[in-house]
Amino acid sequence: MKRPRALVLPALPESVLARLAAVTDLTEVPARPSLGFNDEQLADLVVATGATVLVTDGDQVRASVLDLDLDVVAVMGQPTSVDLALAAERGVPVLHAHGRDPDAVAELTLALMFAVSRHIVTADREVRNGRPYHGRVPPAQRHRGRRLTGRTLGIVGLGRTGSAMRWRCQGLGMRVIACDPRVPEATHTLAALLGESDVVSLHVPLTAETRGLFGYAEFGAMRPGAIYLNTSRGALHDLTALVEALRLGQVGGAGLDHFEGEWLDPSHPLIRLPNVVLTPRLGEATGESREELAEALVTGIERVLRGDDGAVPAAPLAEPA
Repeated sequence: MKRPRALVLPALPESVLARLAAVTDLTEVPARPSLGFNDEQLADLVVATGATVLVTDGDQVRASVLDLDLDVVAVMGQPTSVDLALAAERGVPVLHAHGRDPDAVAELTLALMFAVSRHIVTADREVRNGRPYHGRVPPAQRHRGRRLTGRTLGIVGLGRTGSAMRWRCQGLGMRVIACDPRVPEATHTLAALLGESDVVSLHVPLTAETRGLFGYAEFGAMRPGAIYLNTSRGALHDLTALVEALRLGQVGGAGLDHFEGEWLDPSHPLIRLPNVVLTPRLGEATGESREELAEALVTGIERVLRGDDGAVPAAPLAEPA
């Protein structure tokens, strides 16, 4: 039987690559575009390398790729760039994480909350530019923030990440309320939560029902000056509505880790707002998260190549946040 050949596009830990090399032949990978390969480029690469095992991270896996003879596609992270319906139709198993690293995402959410509430990014930039004391207003007054102890945090989505956020913020002395129709202990409606919260943190999966969950009405219903945090998915909110709410001061600040297509145009008006902190999908960007995910994917690849029953159907996109 011909030994499978694996095309591994993202960087993986050496220990994981060694496991994968024990069951496949690894191919050399050319330099990747910053946003990954598109479907046609990746199909050409698969054909050129003769790969039947594909490990991706943000690369497009659609008709051109899925029409090829593949044993398995493994995705580092959520498979938003994979056509899952077509993969199922073609009988190509798709492996991906069935849940996010709740601790890592909650920690980044906390970091964004502090950065926004205490103007850390703007103040850091002034120090680096040698201008912390420019003008007549001293930095302690110009960057006066808000104390979070005693404030109310409203969590939208009390899944694994929302729960990880809850106990951390309770430890900071914050009052924590939650909205989640699937969780009995989340007793607030969204409208009630928005009216009571000084910080609103979004932790829900992207589905047809949650797409555009936050728009003009929701931002307008927030307590004036409240902070908005989204470390889930960019498509969960209307970005134009958020910019307007920030400009008007209805929303006092925002921390965002995701954008639609995971890309924000440098000319976008959000870039120019000083009360916003932006990160490029760093929620699970820890060494521990990466290694655990990679190990799980290789275990799944091993099962598929062995032909284990029920190893991997194409997994659903909507997973608990």
